Amino acid sequence: MQRSIIRLGVPVAVAALALSACGSRTDAGSGTATGGSSAKTVKIGVIAPLSGGLSALGLGIQHSVELAVKQANDSNAVPGVKFEVVALDDEAKTDPGKNAATKLASDDAVLGVVGTLNSSVAQQTIPVLAAANIAQVSPANTNPSLTQGTDAAAKKRPNANYFRTCTTDAVQGPFAAQYLLGQGIKKVATVHDKKTYGQGLVDAFTAEFKKGGGEVVAAETINPDDKDFTGVITKIKAGGPLAVYYGGEYPQAGPLSQQMKAQGLNVPLMGGDGIYDPKYIELAGTTAGGDLATSVGAPTESTEAGKKFLADYQAAGYKDPAAAYGGYAYDAAKSIIEAAKTSMKDAKDVKSARQATLTALGKVSFDGVTGKVAFDEFGDTTSKILTVYKVDGGKWMPSKTDTFK
Repeated sequence: MQRSIIRLGVPVAVAALALSACGSRTDAGSGTATGGSSAKTVKIGVIAPLSGGLSALGLGIQHSVELAVKQANDSNAVPGVKFEVVALDDEAKTDPGKNAATKLASDDAVLGVVGTLNSSVAQQTIPVLAAANIAQVSPANTNPSLTQGTDAAAKKRPNANYFRTCTTDAVQGPFAAQYLLGQGIKKVATVHDKKTYGQGLVDAFTAEFKKGGGEVVAAETINPDDKDFTGVITKIKAGGPLAVYYGGEYPQAGPLSQQMKAQGLNVPLMGGDGIYDPKYIELAGTTAGGDLATSVGAPTESTEAGKKFLADYQAAGYKDPAAAYGGYAYDAAKSIIEAAKTSMKDAKDVKSARQATLTALGKVSFDGVTGKVAFDEFGDTTSKILTVYKVDGGKWMPSKTDTFK
């Protein structure tokens, strides 16, 4: 998700401030090494919404990174190194995100950062971290321009420090369009929230839908703080769509779906990974049955690696669920840890190892929770697997998993 949406636990999250990490013991809750030894302290930052409407996603990201760090410390994954997690709340907003990146960039012990959830926030954090040669690996940003620039025809990587473990809207939007066309739905209306993630998702969807012979009967926008969608729904209904495709996150998508059905527009609402969260169903209410969402990768519980991750996460005792991006955050943290095996081997300190970490990240290749973890020349994941989910019986249920072609 640009995922402007990136999803964390429900409560207000706390920044996991670094404790002195010279030891051989790791606390289960924070992934912070404690005790006494001569090991180098290497910090992995997390920038995500740990409070507010998207905290269900952000807290899952934070705890998944903590789990990866705990396991790395327990197994002595990088000899002579103990990892710490420093989690900062961006509130899903650009200024707090930039401030968090500035704080992490000023800490010489920070080697890499996992985040952000929202693509709009990433646009602010990436340059700050790039200036300090700090790797940023996002589990949720899906806007293509972050890795390939704003000119789609002349792809050029803007920042060599930025990577992501999730696929992009250039894949997710068209995948959704192909699914609806395959279901015989040839007339849709689109709505987006004017944010980077939502607009990019709708643009990619629209191009593929029209290419496949579909008709967009209405293209509407809402403001990020709107709560009453009567006017937009009235315009949409006039076109007689068979589905509504929404670009944005669940805090607005849920009420939009509910109000659509209440006003007689009884067609499915479909969105991207920004709405793929139990909170969406809670907000959309009992009429959400049949609504659809795409999300990156195969369902976590459908693979052996995913099942193990979920079991380990539960055993660690985190009170917030891993949510939609937990597996991707875990793999993002693991990629930084894998890179550190090379970059920290002969480094005198963390700061001097940052450039080598960026080089090593571009070469990582391992079997992760979300599948094969590796990056192409732009820093994008080489995996193009996506899943369509449908609300059935009050839950998101997988409908189709495939590799986008």
